Amino acid sequence: MSSLLLRGFVLGLAVAASPGPIFFLCVRRTLVGGRLAGLLSGFGVATVDGFYAAIATFGVAALTTAFVAGRRPLAVVGGAVLVGLGVRIVLERARTESTSAATGRGLAWAYLSTVGLTITNPATIISFAALAATLGLGTSGSLVRPALVVAGVLLGSAAWWGILVLAASLLRARLTPRVVRGISTGSGLAIALLGILAVLSAFSG
Repeated sequence: MSSLLLRGFVLGLAVAASPGPIFFLCVRRTLVGGRLAGLLSGFGVATVDGFYAAIATFGVAALTTAFVAGRRPLAVVGGAVLVGLGVRIVLERARTESTSAATGRGLAWAYLSTVGLTITNPATIISFAALAATLGLGTSGSLVRPALVVAGVLLGSAAWWGILVLAASLLRARLTPRVVRGISTGSGLAIALLGILAVLSAFSG
């Protein structure tokens, strides 16, 4: 049983560590808004990773098929939101203090926004379905086995985002406001570019 938890942990860590727009978003939010804003952003991703892992490991074929079939509209919506978010980040003056981001509304937005962005990325569930099959994460026999896998995925994904945010927060203390603004602008450009690529990919397949 412990091996299933470990496999799930490795799977969650591997999927979460894949480079993407949320990486830049979490780093930017940590540098600008503080550690808690970054952690909640990352945990929003981990929540969706666990959700998609549950669909894949419990063998919910109908839901998997529905998400894969809706890949294009989801990619367009998610990509458009990323472009808008990236442009907004580039245009706004990066804050260097965490006072406004520490409010309940700001923290809730940090979590919910990454949940929304991640759930519109159907590549995530495809990754989990493929890796679950490759690693032999069978779900027959009882509900305990897939539950352990899902728990491992949640822990693995959360661990990655925790490490990333911790590293970014340690870096934050050593950076000047000017450098933070530069990184924030660069992150916005990267997010917008990845959003454009997501939209283009929806029409290329």
